[in-house]
Amino acid sequence: MLAPLLLAALAFEDHSSIPFVLRHHPTPEKHQIETMPGGLAAFDYDNDGRIDLFFTNGAPQPSLIKQHPADCNRLYRNLGNWRFEDVTDRAGLCGEGYSIGAATADYDNDGFTDIYVAGVNRNLLFRNRGDGTFEDVTAKAGLANRGQWAVAAGWFDYNNDSRLDLFIVNYVRWDPAKEPFCGDAKAGYRSYCHPKFYEGLPNLLYRNNGDGTFTDVSQQTGIAQHTGKGMGVAFAQTTGSGPLDILVTNDTTPNFLFRNRGNGTFEETGFTAGIAMNDDGRALSSMGVDFRPMRGPLPDIFITALSNETFPLYRNRDGRTFSDATYASQIGRATMPFSGWGAGIYDFDNDTRKDIFAACGDVQDNTEVYSSRKSKQPNLLLIAKPGDTFEPAPIGTPALHRGAAFADFDNDGRIDIALTHLGGKPVLLRNTLGAGNHWIAFHLRGTRSNRDAIGARIHIVTTAGEQWNHVTTSVGYASSSPTIVHFGLGANTTITEAEIHWPSGERTTIKAPAINRLYTIRE
Repeated sequence: MLAPLLLAALAFEDHSSIPFVLRHHPTPEKHQIETMPGGLAAFDYDNDGRIDLFFTNGAPQPSLIKQHPADCNRLYRNLGNWRFEDVTDRAGLCGEGYSIGAATADYDNDGFTDIYVAGVNRNLLFRNRGDGTFEDVTAKAGLANRGQWAVAAGWFDYNNDSRLDLFIVNYVRWDPAKEPFCGDAKAGYRSYCHPKFYEGLPNLLYRNNGDGTFTDVSQQTGIAQHTGKGMGVAFAQTTGSGPLDILVTNDTTPNFLFRNRGNGTFEETGFTAGIAMNDDGRALSSMGVDFRPMRGPLPDIFITALSNETFPLYRNRDGRTFSDATYASQIGRATMPFSGWGAGIYDFDNDTRKDIFAACGDVQDNTEVYSSRKSKQPNLLLIAKPGDTFEPAPIGTPALHRGAAFADFDNDGRIDIALTHLGGKPVLLRNTLGAGNHWIAFHLRGTRSNRDAIGARIHIVTTAGEQWNHVTTSVGYASSSPTIVHFGLGANTTITEAEIHWPSGERTTIKAPAINRLYTIRE
């Protein structure tokens, strides 16, 4: 009989068939931007019930201009049965510049999901016309803020006006002409530099005006007063109710937790909440993040970081403070050898306990020159066990993995995974874990003025206990996942009720919903 961890590793079948190649354009000078690309988005752009895939891509240096079709960002339509069609040209999504992150949501409330692309000195907003094509509305929307390096972005409604606002995660000031030398000249190797050699940047918050335009409210909301080296962003109701808060992971500087005061301003509380640094008092190389309920109604936090740092897990204690559970959960020991980027908290085996996935690969592509570590790494599945502990299972072929998106691509009730890695084709992993376990999923559509219902919370009750989750697309590193909310039910065949807490404050209760199906519910 195969060991459980080996079974878990074998349960993700490689269905990679997409020919796209992530071109990061490495140079001998080891420019900092080269190690950062790989954001992707999983979303249903044509509303046909199948989750499609969008990939960001790099561009040659120093021009940062997409000079060849191979440098285009790419959209692939899901045809079913793990077949995907390249529809980039028809959709008009090749894009411009050196792209890194993708954030998807229906910002104009027309029922079709739009795309925001974050990149080096150039970000783009593509409006989904609903006919299979997209329009570049960056300038028209007032979002043509050039000159800053954005790694990621996320959509959420910070002021509860039923319009999705945009948060942009900026990294550092970067000038290819001033790239410092890092490495060992005598030994004959060069490496990507530590973030300490670069000046950090404040993040940006844009308020949705409801007419297709946005207003920069970074200063008046208090966001711009805090400079970091941002890598990831996630949103949640930290106290379990009220407006959405913002969690920003920073690379070697303290993480931010922006508490939403509910009056249009935010208070940065990373230190008082206990998530700015780990319990050792160390600011980690924080990368990707997921921020969602794992054990109860309050959201916990999982963050990826670099090897020898561990991937921290912060348990929500009381809605205001968090405790570092990295070692108590066994995650510390399991993640010490790995460098992580994409991250997601999902119940992959449908046993009612949320597991964790991390996309792994070192920052450096020549780690072997100066270390016993490997540059290319397998991914890591952390399987939730009784007692709030996790067991690790390496997943997939070692590579320089970066972004990860999570979705049920084949509509079989299990969460699958799409991954990128530098210089290679995407990896699509079909999940076959949890055979015989049951599930339920919800696609929430809000009022006419907030169709994506981002921020809505769902509470389900079964004979075996309760579970909570929420609607978000901002998951992991530079990537976006669908708004569909998934619950594993294990052997439970009966759900007593499902209660939806809408962003508007309204509630919907569904008595005894049938299992093993996806519900589309409107407010």
